[in-house]
Amino acid sequence: MKTGFPLDRIIFEFTENEQLDTKHVLNILRTYRDMGFKTAIDDFGAGHSGLGLLAHFQPDIVKLDMDLIRGIDTDRVKRTVVKHTLRMLEELEIAPLCEGVETIGELQALTDLGVSLIQGYLLAKPSFERLAVPVSAQSLVTKAA
Repeated sequence: MKTGFPLDRIIFEFTENEQLDTKHVLNILRTYRDMGFKTAIDDFGAGHSGLGLLAHFQPDIVKLDMDLIRGIDTDRVKRTVVKHTLRMLEELEIAPLCEGVETIGELQALTDLGVSLIQGYLLAKPSFERLAVPVSAQSLVTKAA
């Protein structure tokens, strides 16, 4: 690459909540992977393809939709769904990322499930024309304990 920027540090992310031409998307994703880029599915669990898409292509990262995460600390059904989704992703060697974490309880539930990649307002709010200052998830969990 002309700039010297490592291709494996670039992630092409697509959302699965829109109805997609799966064959076309798979061709694009395979091409990106062959070129050395990483791939991610965003909003997993909120859309049309989900498990069907995973049966045909395994991205590097799957971002679990915030609707699965919101209130996970008090919702047994959500915890069960996420727990088994995490187990499936582990077996497929796909890194899970949970998004939409807004409370200490949600963060604690996810860390108890072994999640290490977490996004949400609790950790950092989006910023315009500057980088957000993130908070350490571990420090929040430690403070809450």
